[in-house]
Amino acid sequence: MKLGEVLSNIGTINSNNIKPNMVQDKVQGDSFASMLNNALGDVNQEQVKAYDAMESIATGKVDNLQEAVQKIQQAELSLKLGLEVKNKALGAYKQIMAMQI
Repeated sequence: MKLGEVLSNIGTINSNNIKPNMVQDKVQGDSFASMLNNALGDVNQEQVKAYDAMESIATGKVDNLQEAVQKIQQAELSLKLGLEVKNKALGAYKQIMAMQI
């Protein structure tokens, strides 16, 4: 392919044909604090569901024991993930604070 052909093809590209990257737009629109707040809200919802499932198991009102146990395990995993993210963020903060300017 010759350079002239490439340049002519580039000239035919219209900006209306290019779709914006929706993931990049979303990341630019949300702040870190709002994403962290949303993640903590999700973890809290999982914990509430797990406590409800534990209560239904304890009272014998559970319809499907497997689903109740699955909700409890899912809440445990989301809490562990949240704790690991917190530990990594705290470690990164400590490293930044230890840097010399």
